[in-house]
Amino acid sequence: MPNSAAINPFETAKQQIDIVADLIDINDGVREVLKHPKRELTVNFPVRMDDGSYRVYTGYRVQYNMARGPTKGGIRYHPQVTLDEVRALAAWMTWKCAVVDIPYGGAKGGVVCDPKHLSRDELERLTRRFASEIAPIIGPEMDIPAPDVYTDSQTMAWIMDTYSMLKGYSVPGVVTGKPISLGGSEGRGEATGRGCAYVIREAAKDAGVKVKGGTVAVQGFGNAGSVAANILYDEQGAKIVAVSDSKGGIWKADGLNPHAVEQHKQKTGSVVGFPGTKAISNDEILEAKADILVPAALENQLTKKNADKVQAKIVAEAANGPTLPEADTILYQKKIHVLPDVLANAGGVTVSYFEWAQDIQGYFWGLEEVNSRLERTMVRSYNDVHKIATEKGVHNRTAAYVLAIQRVVDATRMRGFYP
Repeated sequence: MPNSAAINPFETAKQQIDIVADLIDINDGVREVLKHPKRELTVNFPVRMDDGSYRVYTGYRVQYNMARGPTKGGIRYHPQVTLDEVRALAAWMTWKCAVVDIPYGGAKGGVVCDPKHLSRDELERLTRRFASEIAPIIGPEMDIPAPDVYTDSQTMAWIMDTYSMLKGYSVPGVVTGKPISLGGSEGRGEATGRGCAYVIREAAKDAGVKVKGGTVAVQGFGNAGSVAANILYDEQGAKIVAVSDSKGGIWKADGLNPHAVEQHKQKTGSVVGFPGTKAISNDEILEAKADILVPAALENQLTKKNADKVQAKIVAEAANGPTLPEADTILYQKKIHVLPDVLANAGGVTVSYFEWAQDIQGYFWGLEEVNSRLERTMVRSYNDVHKIATEKGVHNRTAAYVLAIQRVVDATRMRGFYP
């Protein structure tokens, strides 16, 4: 994706903290705590390849803040993973959990690798070795990993099994996003996209946008982006006019059937070349003529260079960190309603929390109950954020951070500093 490697995402995350700290008058000591991860682990580990050779991989696990509970966050496999990226993502997870008011802090993990060039057996060996390396600092009461970029329920099953073998008994609550047969939750796979669609529906009422018949462009037609598109199309009557993936995008003014596009991608490996569409780049899709833009790819996509060209009335961040602070200001001045990542894509961590709670209890809910609880959480959280944005005269990201950081600060002050 464009722009993603040029800017340090952790510097962006710290800028966002400073903006809010000035607004709600946080003292310097607490501000410094908020701008530093609690714990970081870097590991270098060998993996046997299918040809018998060995390759050393580097992995990270960052636990950002534990003031409100055990940490929670995904593990991504990507060739561009850096420690600062993982730090930023762990910080954003901290605020995300606080925005939706679930009792977690934030964490994140990553391995520097290209999973597209690894066999299934190589991925399993890499995953199990990485799991064993980070095992001393994870666990259902300490830090609960989940899937992220290029990891999935199978990855979580391998981590859960590896951790359980080290403990000597099954520990389903050590990860979320697991297969149903291993203690996973109904609805987890589509939770991020579904939660995003719920927030879009609520925001549309305040933005003067009609979702039914409205046009939608989705940058990043992966799990979150495709599910959001499907739900907006199936349940809310929206018209999907553009979608993209890492190989490029497609445009069709009179609308696409996202299910058909998904089938095409499964067959060919990309949305590119879908019949009856015009090719469009990942840069162009951000500036496409649409009522709703869903950045669902990587971070740093909307910058001061392209924010003034955005035509959408709502930008719903299904991805983590796609908008830089300077772009936020431009979008706010254009009266574009940005639904920040810490709110818009919090459906995934919300249902992860539901999964963890079900694992701990050993009592599982049906899909209807999961989705009903998710909807209530996302609607309440959007209303909390919108109320602060209106009262303080700030954009939604700042409002979400005010809500989240205040909750973390309150917990930090009540707990005090040990010893």
